[in-house]
Amino acid sequence: MSGLSDKVKGAVNKVKGETKDQVGNAKNDPHLQAEGKVDKLKGNLQEGLGKLKDNK
Repeated sequence: MSGLSDKVKGAVNKVKGETKDQVGNAKNDPHLQAEGKVDKLKGNLQEGLGKLKDNK
């Protein structure tokens, strides 16, 4: 069950990160873009962790 939780959290972080990245791009705000990229990376890692937990 915890694998699913990590996957959901990861998906939320990826969406949040993509939104920040796009808004930062539109506003020409490199700091916001960087935050978005970090959130997307965090989301990818969380999803990967969820997949690992599911395979155990």
